[in-house]
Amino acid sequence: MDDDPRVRTWAPVCQAVAALLGPYAEVVLHDPGTDRIMAVWNPMSARGPGDPSLLGELDALDPSAPDVFGPYEKLLADGRRLSSVSAILRDPDGRASVVLCVNLDRTPLEQAAAVLSAFGAPTVSRPEPLFEHDWSERVQHVVGSYVRECGRPVERLTRADRLAVLARLDEAKVFAVRRATPVVAGALRVSRSTLYGLLAELRAPNAKDHAR
Repeated sequence: MDDDPRVRTWAPVCQAVAALLGPYAEVVLHDPGTDRIMAVWNPMSARGPGDPSLLGELDALDPSAPDVFGPYEKLLADGRRLSSVSAILRDPDGRASVVLCVNLDRTPLEQAAAVLSAFGAPTVSRPEPLFEHDWSERVQHVVGSYVRECGRPVERLTRADRLAVLARLDEAKVFAVRRATPVVAGALRVSRSTLYGLLAELRAPNAKDHAR
């Protein structure tokens, strides 16, 4: 069907989509009048030009719906899952000229997500004895844990947040280490003078109960 003017018109678009999405996307042009496939780029099955499209009746679609449908899920016989989009392309008179379908193989995306999930999700608890004497690691762990809990970056921690973090660090006996103050100030992104002021407030009577 390469001599069909509709194929010549839309082939560059189909080729561009197929080139962008590489071997993971099948692009198909359908003739809604004959319900036949007109052209296929990156075919994922044995079907080709001239084979039945099996699209069904376009007249059954909601006339008020847009001409782009999806993404919706499709399955191949080998179990691969596809995300598909279909677009009805109309002629100047508004009649459906061709139907363009793009079928994206989700397999590489799902495999990549599984690999990233495996890397990003620890499967065992942290071996605390390894870090018992590493007070700088303890500072990073306490501050980082609090940041993840509250959902705010260090730069946006409030005064109450910083007091709560310092209370945790004090309980972990971090400030018993002589060189801890500049490390904690750096982790909290505050000056040493600000940190000393917070520590004084924390150690005032009843301050720790308020920080908790």
